[in-house]
Amino acid sequence: MVLTLTAGIDRGWRCFATALGFSLFALCALAVGLAIAPLARLCSANRAQSQRRVRRSVKATCRGFIALLKGLRLVDYRFVHAERLQLPGSLVLANHPTLLDALFLLASVPDAVCVAKGGLANHPVTRSVIRAAGFIADPNPRRAIAAVGEALENGQSVILFPEGTRSTPGQPVRLRRNGAMIAVVRRAPVIPVRIRCEPPTLLKGSPWYHVPAQRPCFTFEVGTAIQEDTETPSMPAIIELNRRLETLFNHDAAKDDIAHDERAGT
Repeated sequence: MVLTLTAGIDRGWRCFATALGFSLFALCALAVGLAIAPLARLCSANRAQSQRRVRRSVKATCRGFIALLKGLRLVDYRFVHAERLQLPGSLVLANHPTLLDALFLLASVPDAVCVAKGGLANHPVTRSVIRAAGFIADPNPRRAIAAVGEALENGQSVILFPEGTRSTPGQPVRLRRNGAMIAVVRRAPVIPVRIRCEPPTLLKGSPWYHVPAQRPCFTFEVGTAIQEDTETPSMPAIIELNRRLETLFNHDAAKDDIAHDERAGT
């Protein structure tokens, strides 16, 4: 009885704190987009310098927000080989199980440009900061891929979720070929990041107020850089790289699920 009551209080607190966290995130996004970004433009010699300063503000804001979430006991997290994210000019490709994935990566990757969905680029809370930071949100695929290539050539790292949307719970990870295409054509080092969240939270189609019974823990497994040495880009090379990435995400996840089931049965 006491344990049930304690669990109920904890879950109720986390539901309230989640609402508080989302409200603070909206305020921070508006502050960066509407207050810090104009100051950065005034104090910068050019647009590129202004965008870099806004990206540093975004990184600091994400780090602070994540620290707040952990302090409120809403989430826990760990990075495996986080130092691999420090490679400049890399293409960071990750699966996308939850709503918070991008924030963790933006807090960890230096001078990162994120490929944002059109919904975020047009949302009143996030559109100003996305534009000011130079994030890529062009709805035209050709222009978006060209913008990613330009950012990589300028030494910026690019965060891309090649699924195109959040993962479908219980389904294998299926990647669009845009990430593999950029890696092959631009010969950019690919840093795969496999993201796990146990218990699952903020899934695709799940409302924010459906908090899990226990505090979720995020695990970010950063793989070694994959460098394609193909002299002449070709569709077979793109398909093969995309297949390797899908295998990396799905095969390891399957092994973890089996190990988890075996531990649960003992």
